[in-house]
Amino acid sequence: MLSALFKRTLPKPSAQSPPPPPVPKPDSNRPVQTTYTSNPIPLPPTFLTTDPPDLTQPTTLTQIDFSSTPVPEYTGLYAVVLDNVLSPSECQTLLSLAEASVPLPMGTPPGDSASLSSSAWAPAMVNVGMGYEVLTPSYRNSDRIIWDRQEVVDRIWARCLRAPGLGERLSVIEGEAAITGPEMWGRRGGRGKRWEFRRVNQRMRFLRYGPGQFFRPHCDGPYVETDADKTVETLFTVHLYLNDSKEAVGDGADLVGGATPFLSNDETRKVDVHPKAGRVLIFQHRKLLHSGADVVQGTKYTMRTDIVYEMIREKDDA
Repeated sequence: MLSALFKRTLPKPSAQSPPPPPVPKPDSNRPVQTTYTSNPIPLPPTFLTTDPPDLTQPTTLTQIDFSSTPVPEYTGLYAVVLDNVLSPSECQTLLSLAEASVPLPMGTPPGDSASLSSSAWAPAMVNVGMGYEVLTPSYRNSDRIIWDRQEVVDRIWARCLRAPGLGERLSVIEGEAAITGPEMWGRRGGRGKRWEFRRVNQRMRFLRYGPGQFFRPHCDGPYVETDADKTVETLFTVHLYLNDSKEAVGDGADLVGGATPFLSNDETRKVDVHPKAGRVLIFQHRKLLHSGADVVQGTKYTMRTDIVYEMIREKDDA
């Protein structure tokens, strides 16, 4: 569970850099220092700001009641499924924008859209701290695009907030140690019990899984920034599914497998969330062991980001 072992730093907005030079693919198990830049691509003004014709149903929210699932030990932990957040056409547009955001290495020959789209993806690695990542295909086997764009995540979050009660539930997290962790001197710079919503992390991680690819069981690690004035940290994962699976919609889909199961510690019991275009799974980072199940057929596309909170310190901590 390497991703749960290291806290990461929130990405900083950066000016556009020139296309990176060609670099060799990372070797398995060898840490690689990584940085990410994006093309400043224009966003269609109506994208996610107006409803397209294929967004015909209201956004719904279903909370996972772990007490009635095969993993009742997670009772009281937070996970919800939102449906109809994006339409299928919006999912395709978002995926195309993500692919266009990737600066191609200098010397890349011009090609058709399919070959350029394929070259935008790189093997997904695991964060090991201090700006380093490692390729571990036996643990995490998929391709990835990193795109930092606050305006896009803000538009997606505005859609999520159509779900009844979501904004009120996540605006403030107070006295919920199962979500924030225990308040201890020296751990978070104070004894803060109250965490207030600040934004959704601008860093979008688009993932592509083909047949036989997977992400083995893990807990998501937080992004953290702490200084003398404040502490900000991500507490929840936001996972957007960009295409349908047969398990969710039936024979109209090509994708088989690729569910997000929440697992017991011994991995013998689970509750699955199946991919469906426009579906969003939101769950707390802490304590929820989960995986990306093997894709059996077709290709799975998702996007993951996080919700950023600021710790409100008690007055005597100043």
